[in-house]
Amino acid sequence: MNFDFARILDTPIVIVGFGTVVALYAGKVAQKGRLPSLIGFMLLGTLLGPSGIHIVTEGLQEKLGFMSDVALGFVALSIGLELSFVALRRQGKAIIWIILSESLFTAFVVTVALGMLTHNWPFAILFGAIAPASAPAGTVAIIQEYRARGPLTQALYSVVGFDDGLGIIIFGFASAVAVQLLSEASFSAEVLLEPFVEIGVSVVIGTAIGLLFGILSSRIESNRDVLTLGFGMVLFTTGIANGLGVSLILTNLVVGIALVNSQSRRTTQRVGEAISTVMPLLFTLFFLFAGAHLQIGALPELGLIGIVYILGRSFGLIGGAWIGSTLGGAEKKIRDNIGMGILSQAGVAIGLALYVKREFTEFGVAGEWIGATIITTVTATSVIFEIIGPILTKIALKRAGELDADGKA
Repeated sequence: MNFDFARILDTPIVIVGFGTVVALYAGKVAQKGRLPSLIGFMLLGTLLGPSGIHIVTEGLQEKLGFMSDVALGFVALSIGLELSFVALRRQGKAIIWIILSESLFTAFVVTVALGMLTHNWPFAILFGAIAPASAPAGTVAIIQEYRARGPLTQALYSVVGFDDGLGIIIFGFASAVAVQLLSEASFSAEVLLEPFVEIGVSVVIGTAIGLLFGILSSRIESNRDVLTLGFGMVLFTTGIANGLGVSLILTNLVVGIALVNSQSRRTTQRVGEAISTVMPLLFTLFFLFAGAHLQIGALPELGLIGIVYILGRSFGLIGGAWIGSTLGGAEKKIRDNIGMGILSQAGVAIGLALYVKREFTEFGVAGEWIGATIITTVTATSVIFEIIGPILTKIALKRAGELDADGKA
């Protein structure tokens, strides 16, 4: 028998298995350095990726992209399970103010800053619209790793859960404005309605699947079967959302919201406990491959645009969340800390950047420059935000006194 060990070791399943095992210990090393374990996962991904020893190649990342989708689907579902209408009513108007303020203020700050820097307003408007998009995976990973509980934790679930929906609407309008500025065309009602259509489709599909999920899970006694059912539902929902071109995060989020608001607390808890058993593995794989996306060689090319984007987005989110908390009358520990917990950025932002790169090439050299610059900057800065975001989330939760005893620094 002829053994080709080089070929065997280069197969995707071997690489994923190897990466998972090594990532486990990379996470433990990060924890010993008082950092969240996901930082270890991401740094390992960077080392294994094209910027390192090139084990996790771009081709492999493309083949295994569905794994990131599945992880994001579970993250969105877990957030939705925390968003009962009763709990939201208890939080009051402050959450609405925070979501509106941090999203709109961030879009405004980044648009003005990059517009003044580049004098390219279509570029600045598109960049500003992408800036509010958050990455709930980083925030949720920290909350679950340190078993955080309290008002700030609940507020973070609500904000990172709902601001992607608002972000899609903002981007839809910004894209229409940018198209007009580049082509001098008149506004189309169809273009302006498109983001609302996408939100509507996600809500309808997510609600239907969530209600069905709730009915089926309430009639199952075995926790193992609940996990199997949940896994199938997330895969089904994610596939439907991708096939229709709507947000998989928003759709799975609505599944969780529909379930938690239609079923008993016992059923909801059983689903949440079942899902939590697979979340550590999914987080490991998600952040491992997120780190592999970093192109270290592209970092010097970011220049002043990248620096302005990082500073503008950070100021917009932290400042906007503080303004919204103040206007909404949120308690002090939410007002002083929530902005630090929402800086992570990844999947949704990269997806919007890819859309710009694909759709704006029709505008010639100007459109190609906008697309290439946005995708390069967003990809690199997303990794940066995915590193500093979780660290600041942990600091915020510690300051608010909501970390479990095992999470003390």
